Amino acid sequence: MNRALYNGVRGLVGSLVVFPVAERLEGRDMRSKQRQLAAEMSQPFAERRRRSWNRLVDLVRFSAQKVPYYRDLFATTGFDPESLTRDAKYLADIPYLTKDIIRAEGERLLRDDHMVFRKHVTKSGGSTGPSVHVIYDQEGADWSSAVTRYARAQIGAGASRLQLHLAARFPDRFPARDRMREQMKCLANNRLNVTFASFAPDDLDHIWTRIKAIRPFMVHGHPSTMYQLALHVADRGEGRNAFRVFESSGEMLDDRQRRTVEAVFGCTVIDRYGLAEAGVVAYQTDPKLAGMTVFDPFAWLEIGDVEFGAELPLVPDGRSGEIVITPLRNRMMPLLRYRSGDVATLKETAAGLVLTGMTGRIHDVVEIAGVRVPTHHIQDVLDRAGRIREFQIEYRDGRPVFRIVPEAPETANAIRRTLAESWGDAVGVEFIEPGALKLQGWRSKFRHLVTPSAEGGPVGAS
Repeated sequence: MNRALYNGVRGLVGSLVVFPVAERLEGRDMRSKQRQLAAEMSQPFAERRRRSWNRLVDLVRFSAQKVPYYRDLFATTGFDPESLTRDAKYLADIPYLTKDIIRAEGERLLRDDHMVFRKHVTKSGGSTGPSVHVIYDQEGADWSSAVTRYARAQIGAGASRLQLHLAARFPDRFPARDRMREQMKCLANNRLNVTFASFAPDDLDHIWTRIKAIRPFMVHGHPSTMYQLALHVADRGEGRNAFRVFESSGEMLDDRQRRTVEAVFGCTVIDRYGLAEAGVVAYQTDPKLAGMTVFDPFAWLEIGDVEFGAELPLVPDGRSGEIVITPLRNRMMPLLRYRSGDVATLKETAAGLVLTGMTGRIHDVVEIAGVRVPTHHIQDVLDRAGRIREFQIEYRDGRPVFRIVPEAPETANAIRRTLAESWGDAVGVEFIEPGALKLQGWRSKFRHLVTPSAEGGPVGAS
């Protein structure tokens, strides 16, 4: 059986048999939500906007009644949710929610009866500030998955077409039960994982060999990874036609990366904007257009002011600034007017809202014992150590030193062990207080790699 036929059969079995069975066994409901989103997105924008506003008002009412943090906040500020039914301008009276507030309030952001519900915990990646944990109910988690499935279907990457996900590789093995569960998940979603740990030639060769062997329809990963892979294979004359679509996520996709990936692989590059706190909220559904369509039935977007607003691009009928998000489908932990830390331009068109000009979410490349390692992989390694609030990397005498803010002092030994498993003594570790972080960028959000001093080692942006 040739590879194309195998991929097709696998996709049909996964989408028509395995996914429905897994959905039922797990007590989930994604396919009907995908159909519902498709129906809503087909409606005129004015109608979608009206429905989304009604959902937003209902969520604010719910939060005022059922969520301790908002109950107290509204009592203190005198905010009345019913004011939103009189004039949308009163939405601005709800103070912004930030990562610091989420971290400080903890369970007070959960609904009163949260103990009776199944929970799904996600963790932000930390590319726009300290990581936070966000908790979804089953409904919210299913909506998040449904939105991703819908978005991919819009570009022809439906459930029957094989997807390849570039994932972090870790030195230890997961338990057999977890590996089996991941395999079933991959089959149900018609996905395969290819793991790597650096941008070293051997790792890039491994990725490229697997892509050529698998022949997926779509590859999903960080743009910095795909850009490095494109540079690696550019001189071989074999990059084209290995896959059809590259879906970029997790970082800002810049024009240089897009042009290089498209030229080397002969593929279509699709940008998306998502975050752990809300899911995928915007997607480049039309490859011919640079902007990303906002999924307004799923999230309410606003643009907040930033300190350097004069430097932002001027776009007709658009506003540039910080993206402020209210996810509309998660009542376990409502996030009203959440400041994302990302900067973009939001433009209103006849068809709906469009995001363009994304700024921030820059990931660097760190040289560890002569091997180039992306900071997004370092984040994945540190996430496994657990309970890390923030980290930065500083070169000292040519050696990277991890400056880590732990959640609690007792986690230090576990963090040291995790780093040693990956890099031995090639990295240094020091534990610091938040005030000792060397902040950079707008709101000090965008870089994990601290600019080295004169005697520092190599630094490279991806």
